[in-house]
Amino acid sequence: MLSHILLGTNDLTASRKFYDAVLGVLGAPSASHIQVNGFERYVWDHDGTRLMIATPRDGQPCTHYNGFTLGFKTTSIEQLHRALDAALAHGGVAIEDPAGWRKAPGNDRYLAYVRDPAGHKLCLMFREIWAQPAPAGTTT
Repeated sequence: MLSHILLGTNDLTASRKFYDAVLGVLGAPSASHIQVNGFERYVWDHDGTRLMIATPRDGQPCTHYNGFTLGFKTTSIEQLHRALDAALAHGGVAIEDPAGWRKAPGNDRYLAYVRDPAGHKLCLMFREIWAQPAPAGTTT
């Protein structure tokens, strides 16, 4: 349904380092740098999704949205924690409850919330139905 997500930032360098680290743990390649009509942006394409960061085109300061959350799917609790560690090591700030299970009938999920260097709220999420199958010849 979505073609892309573009997040604004006041510091392209800090945001690029943050997302390169976090998205790298999730399997995405490093960002591509592009310029469109004199405006810089960084682009990550992975698993059919495109994320971009850029400074606002109107020249006004970027602000984060109250009530907006960008969710990233992880394939294991371990991958979620590696992504969270990468986020915290690159200027992210842990928010809300500590990483852990949130129970709901038919919708148990393991979550961690963090703000990126620009203040955007991110959710790292694992659900058991998303787990990668064990490699052939191994036991679980």
